[in-house]
Amino acid sequence: MAHLSLVALVVKEYDPAIDFFVRILRFELVEDVPSLTNDGRSKRWVVVRAPGAATGILIAKADGEEQERIVGNQFAGRVGFFLQVDDFSVSYDRMVAAGVTFVKPPRTEPYGRVAVFLDIAGNKWDLLGPAPNT
Repeated sequence: MAHLSLVALVVKEYDPAIDFFVRILRFELVEDVPSLTNDGRSKRWVVVRAPGAATGILIAKADGEEQERIVGNQFAGRVGFFLQVDDFSVSYDRMVAAGVTFVKPPRTEPYGRVAVFLDIAGNKWDLLGPAPNT
């Protein structure tokens, strides 16, 4: 048996990214420990995860010009992450109040409620919730 344990998200700095995921998205800080790059320079191993989720996000600080160029554009302008919530309206309102940038207003699709927002680095995410009862 296998499962996807982590996905990497390249950011400019660790601490603002941790703050965004923990305070605003309400993820859990699973790990934040010193580590080393392949050539021996210091870095941090930082993992956040939505409560109850199996897959976490490895927050990786950009290391060098090539990585710095992709910060905020890891998915070439497409939505790259999908955050499923139980109560769309509550989550959306809380995120707006916290200053999260939504690039389009919420809409209803056959699969539920959706609104596109930007993370701390500028990557697009879908906030997804169940379809409203009609």
